[in-house]
Amino acid sequence: MIEVKNLSKFYGPTKAVENVSFTVGKGEILGLLGPNGAGKTTIMRILTGYFQPTSGSVKIAGFDVVEEPLEVKKRIGYMQEGQQGPALYYEMTVSSFLSFAAEIKGTPKKDRSQNILKAMELAGIKDVRHRIIGRLSSGYKQRVGLAQALLNDPEILILDEPTRGLDPKQIIEIRQLIKNMAGERTIILSSHILPEVSMTCGKIVIIDKGEKVAEDTQAELAKKLEGGDRVVVKIKGKPDAGEVTKEFKKIKNLKEVRVEAEGNSTRIEVVRSGSKDIREDLFATAVENNWIILEMKSSSLSLEEVFLRLTTREDV
Repeated sequence: MIEVKNLSKFYGPTKAVENVSFTVGKGEILGLLGPNGAGKTTIMRILTGYFQPTSGSVKIAGFDVVEEPLEVKKRIGYMQEGQQGPALYYEMTVSSFLSFAAEIKGTPKKDRSQNILKAMELAGIKDVRHRIIGRLSSGYKQRVGLAQALLNDPEILILDEPTRGLDPKQIIEIRQLIKNMAGERTIILSSHILPEVSMTCGKIVIIDKGEKVAEDTQAELAKKLEGGDRVVVKIKGKPDAGEVTKEFKKIKNLKEVRVEAEGNSTRIEVVRSGSKDIREDLFATAVENNWIILEMKSSSLSLEEVFLRLTTREDV
């Protein structure tokens, strides 16, 4: 559905994006994640035809964004982030703004009312249709921005920071709106808010300093960085940390053992190499040493840990 190949954008000698490639399948939600200034918004503006790339190519539903921009724009909805929230005309009412946006998008006059009504229903803003946008809450402004993106019933939604500035309740509401559209629409969601990407997106592309540093699911990225799966064992009491480490290191296929006191218990985190399930060996080792297991669970790097490892590496 979306194919980005060797995409670069320079402003004179200044690099905004360089040699970025990724794909998004039909019905997927992809999270474009990176620090502020990493190049996320530049990529999204190239995808939507606002900017032309310096080099590389982008195809949306088989159409090249440079060679066939009108065909691309027919198939996408773009929610653009401004300095104070979504890019809207704040002095207009919701309905008049959506009517204006539908006209600008080239929606046939006979279809406008129906398209506007459907977009308002999907975004949950029918109850504020006659309100002035500037007087709405941040949550409703985001919903109006989303409704504008939905006016042409697009196959593809491109959402730039859709939950910026919202309170926790509003974030949950917008997140659910986006997740409800998965499968039916292909969605690219740009954000620097890690929990948002983790809870909404199936696949993640991480951008740092204008370059792609990773592309995969959160679970697979965690495995690649860790070098294996992690298992966490919590045992009762505080046995000697050195003794615990020595006993667990006797187990084959263990790459790493970390031991730390946690209240009145001890937390042991082990990293395995290979595909063998080591939980039985962990249990047997604990029994042999008369350690009472309070908890055992598989674990993986959080998105925050993945993000920090990929975006804070020293240049070599």
